Amino acid sequence: MTTSNEQWHPKQIGTRPKIKYNESQVPPTKPEDKPKTFEENVHEVFQELEELLLSKHHDYGPKNIADAPGGPHNGLRVRLYDKLARLSHWVEAKSVLKHETAEETYKDVANYGIIGMLVSRGQWPE
Repeated sequence: MTTSNEQWHPKQIGTRPKIKYNESQVPPTKPEDKPKTFEENVHEVFQELEELLLSKHHDYGPKNIADAPGGPHNGLRVRLYDKLARLSHWVEAKSVLKHETAEETYKDVANYGIIGMLVSRGQWPE
């Protein structure tokens, strides 16, 4: 498992531990750790989403969304459909994930929502 400071790289395929679909990706807390508030947890998640979205945008650029067949909303619809279909399969089959964790899927879905908002507002780069 990678921490929020470590980056997983495609060359590491096969080195990820197999994780059940509902297994938490958050390290267990120590008894002396003060529990975080809901607001702190939300802020932490948004920071992770921001880092991932900006990193992927740097790697892929805007064209994969802007120039999608059928337009950017259709491109996002297809990507979201694929993510949700995989998640449905994992949940129904209670299968072991080999190439993507459930948390990674949720992060991608959240970030596709942000991209969709930017597209709708005319703020997605061309």
